[in-house]
Order: sequence, then C-alpha cells, then structure tokens
Amino acid sequence: MNQNYDPFREVRNREGVLECPFHGENIAMILRHADVVKTAKDWETFSSDAPFRVPIPSEEEVRTMRQLPIETNPPEHTEYRAIVEPFFQRAKEPEMIAKVEGLLDRLLDLALAQDSFEVVEAFALPFQSRALTYLLNMPETEAEIWIKWGVKVFEVGKSGPDVGQALERYFQQQFDRVESNPGEDFFSVLNMATYQGRKLTREEMMGFANLAFAGGRDTIIHTVSCILAYLGKNPGSLEFLREDPRRIVLASEEFFRIISPITQIGRVCPVDTDIQGVTVKADHRVSLCWASANRDEAAFPAADEVKLDRKPNPHVAFGIGTHFCLGAPHARLLVRSLLKKLTERVAYVTILGEQAHVEHEERYQRTVGYDSLTVKLTAL
Repeated sequence: MNQNYDPFREVRNREGVLECPFHGENIAMILRHADVVKTAKDWETFSSDAPFRVPIPSEEEVRTMRQLPIETNPPEHTEYRAIVEPFFQRAKEPEMIAKVEGLLDRLLDLALAQDSFEVVEAFALPFQSRALTYLLNMPETEAEIWIKWGVKVFEVGKSGPDVGQALERYFQQQFDRVESNPGEDFFSVLNMATYQGRKLTREEMMGFANLAFAGGRDTIIHTVSCILAYLGKNPGSLEFLREDPRRIVLASEEFFRIISPITQIGRVCPVDTDIQGVTVKADHRVSLCWASANRDEAAFPAADEVKLDRKPNPHVAFGIGTHFCLGAPHARLLVRSLLKKLTERVAYVTILGEQAHVEHEERYQRTVGYDSLTVKLTAL
C-alpha cells in the first residue's frame, strides 16, 4: 500500500469540495478536516435519517432494513444507541482483553510455524470474526460461519443480493433462537430490549444486527493487513515500539488515521444547501470524506508521514460527534493487542507478495487494504 499517496490533496487545498459521481448520483465530497468536523456535528443540516443512504454507494441491493442507530438522528438516535452501547463498551473489560490476546497468541503460533501465510484470509479474517464472537458474547464456533462469508460480504455490486439474503436469514434464525431460548448474547439483549416503552420490532433488531456485522468487518480486516504490510516495509518500526510499549496506543491511533479504512460516509440535506459554493439540492447527499480529512496538513503536520508517536492526533477515522463509531473501543482493543503481541513475539515481518485493494471511482482512485498479502514472520 502506498501510504504516502493522497488522492484528495490537490482538490482539498484548492477548493475543499470534490464533486464525484457514484452509481449515477453526483455527490459533493467535503475534504477539509475543519469542514468535515463541523458538518458531522450539524445533524439537522446534514441528516442521517436516510435508510440505505448513509453508506456510499447506497445499500438497497444488499439489505432490506435501516441500519440502527447510524441511520437515524437525535433524539431517536440517542435512545437507540443507549440500547447497545453497554454491549460495545465490553471491549474495555479485562476479560475481553485477555480473550483477544489469547486469540492472537494462537494465530501467531500458527503463523510463526509456517514459512509464509496469506494475511487477509488466513489471519485478518479469522481474527476479526473470532474477536467479534467475544464482543457479541457468542460461541466462538459461530465464527466458522462468518469466516465462510469471506472478506467482501458487504461490498455493493460484488457480493450482491444473495449474500445479503443469507446474512438476513442468519439473523432471523438467531432471533428465532433467542425467543425460545434467551441467553446473554447480543441477539438475546436485542430481543429483550425496549424502545420508548415497547419491545423492539424484528425489523429494528435486524437493523442493529446488520450494522454490528457490517460496520467492523472490512474495516478491521483492511487495518490489520495494512499494519502488517507497514511493519514489513518499515523494519525499524517494531523495534521502535518495543523500546517503549507506551507508544503502542499512539501508534494505533496513527494507523487508524493513515489507513482510514472507511473513505467516506453520506449525509442527506433536507433543504437546498450551499457547500463551499456547491449547491446541494434538497434530498441530495454530501459526503464526509474521513480519508481526506485525516490527511489535511492544517490538522496534521507532515500528514503523509506515518509518525508512530504522533501527538496530538485528532483523526476522524471513527467519525466525530453524535454518530461517533460504536465499535471504536473494540477496534482499538484489536489493534493495540495486535501491536502488543507482535512486539512481544515477532522480530520482523517479510513481505513475499501483495495485491492492493483499490477503490476505483470516476474522480479518484484510493488504495485501502489488500486483496492479498503474503508474509513471513520471524520470531524473536
């Protein structure tokens, strides 16, 4: 991955907004850090009350329900979020941290025993899937089903309706299960939850489940793959982190910033709105371009450089404001634990082969993650 290439730099510095077609819809991409932060916090002018339209491209093809709570505005968003936020905060508990570190030890045992391995399918995908069972308080055996869905389950135009339907069938089966045999897992919590004095509908429960599985899948897989690639291309980095383990937290945030696995997210303007001289018509969308904001020199000196001890680091890889990512504690746990275990057990990473994952759009191309990455790990 070319960490130094920023496809938005020229337009960001010159105009601040990039108009880009997405599946026939022209969307104004907001590029500057200050503008992205301001827009993200103004949910009345830039609304998330837009089923299927918060992701870019839209997701009518891969799901049939509104994702919750992300596709709502306050006060509904506030109440919906409160239902599941305690579950996502479990990532901060010592028991959860120990489980994730134990999982990494097992994965690294396998990796270190091989002459080489493919990171995306053999390491990042099982790591993401098995760690998600811990977060959702599900049996780890469920991860075998999730792993079989592959990496690109939610990629519009490639996964298609068949995978989306399979995912929804899985959710329906889980909610049917907990109706007669409730436990303490994520599906049981949703089945017993109330919203404004009533039980959640099945569609609402499905909306929470869809976001829980979609929001942290490709993002984690890309981030893990990019970190291993970076360590392979910058062999002094592991030693730098070993010298002072306190650097791991700072390095994690820098990786989230520089990788920015979600390029952008959509908002809908309820009325005609001016965006830096660009008129966005009522019911049309704008884009909050996290990836561009995270490379803005006005917010990040030497923004294209990876500084593993960067501080401060006001990145927006998890968003900002009302819709700050529910899964941020979980993502931080996974990346910090990964760096911790790599510094404890791996001397260096050798890259043997790679195929970058590239977003191809009409006005930009952006490399984010890998379709394939083959490496060798050498033990300390």
